[in-house]
Amino acid sequence: MHLWSLELWRLAWLSGVLTLAGLVFGAPGAGLALGLAIYLTLHLRQLHALHHWLTRTPQSEPPVATGIWGALFDRLHTHQKAQAKTQQRLRNTLQRIQDSSEAMNDSVVMLDRRGDLEWWNSAAEAMLGLRPPQDRGQHITNLIRDPRFVAYFDKRAYREPLTLTSPIDDRRMLQFQLTLYGDDERLLMARDITRLHRLEQMRRDFVANVSHELRTPLTVLTGYLETYADHAEQMPPRLARSLGQMQDQAKRMQNLVDDLLMLSRLEIDRPNPHSERVALPPLLEAIQHDAESLSGGRHQIKVTIECDQALRGDPKELRSAISNLAFNAVRYSGEGGHIVLRWRDHPAGAALEVEDDGEGIDPVHIPRLTERFYRVDKGRSTETGGTGLGLAIVKHVLLRHDARLEIASYPHKGAVFRCVFPTQRLVKDTDPAALT
Repeated sequence: MHLWSLELWRLAWLSGVLTLAGLVFGAPGAGLALGLAIYLTLHLRQLHALHHWLTRTPQSEPPVATGIWGALFDRLHTHQKAQAKTQQRLRNTLQRIQDSSEAMNDSVVMLDRRGDLEWWNSAAEAMLGLRPPQDRGQHITNLIRDPRFVAYFDKRAYREPLTLTSPIDDRRMLQFQLTLYGDDERLLMARDITRLHRLEQMRRDFVANVSHELRTPLTVLTGYLETYADHAEQMPPRLARSLGQMQDQAKRMQNLVDDLLMLSRLEIDRPNPHSERVALPPLLEAIQHDAESLSGGRHQIKVTIECDQALRGDPKELRSAISNLAFNAVRYSGEGGHIVLRWRDHPAGAALEVEDDGEGIDPVHIPRLTERFYRVDKGRSTETGGTGLGLAIVKHVLLRHDARLEIASYPHKGAVFRCVFPTQRLVKDTDPAALT
């Protein structure tokens, strides 16, 4: 406020003096006009100095001035120095980020909101074949053209990583992970998991081979045990009981081998590209009949159909998955329990639910239920003859059908196992057309 008052006083003084001088020569108006012209010229000179300082020599000291222009120059210079310090800090931070990214073994690629390449580290050049500077500004899908990556990039759902071979070396397996940040920009990270992939493949092959080799001796052993069981009345009671226990354990080992072989096939084989149309009502009725046989009349099992659509998929795999859920409900529900096999609409498409009113499961166990051999109650699982692989098989079957498993359960309040299938896997139940 003080500077404005001083500036107004300067204008009034200059105009008054020149107006008085004009009176001496009998032209006060000309004196006033001359004063205003001089005042305007001074301001235009300061404005020109400001323009010159800002556009040509922004890092130099500001022009020397007094009054309001001096204060303005000082304020702009102070702001300029603060901005320069901030920019330098940002440059230093960016340089540290780039240096740390360069030190990483994983590929780091920064993409703009359109998906064009902005920056990447040297690991991305080795893994993805990116070449500076000619690839800068290229869209990422022009360089990584695998249809699975393109679909992963476009769907904008990046919770799970994507595993693909390197675009420049088929022998290398990479795990891609996209992350959204800033103004709809993306950060792409790729990790070399070739060694882990080979170890996992060796594990799968080992399990599959061992399970296959066990089938022959188990078949021989079971055959002899059945032969001896036919003559159990001729054996001492103690030996007959031992024979029955051996038969139970041999049967359990056969079930375990069968489940391991099934799981290995699901992991190794690619999904059948020619899906069949699977009508759920007859499938659930068949599973209901099998579950009632397993139950022996100890449970009430019913089927509820609330959706008029069929599924596209592999009928054998789907039957295996749903049967595992139904049989688990029979094994782990108390006598007199109620079990419902339900096919209904769902916001994501359609859902197949297996619901029981049994003992339920503590929520702390739910995240691990689909792990191989994980058991909530090991003693109870052994008594019921479970292998600990049923839910792992369910998980893999659903993954091969683009579906997911949801589990809702609390102790003493039963459980609901829900298989959610996406809309693209559904077809009208009345449509007789073959599905491909």
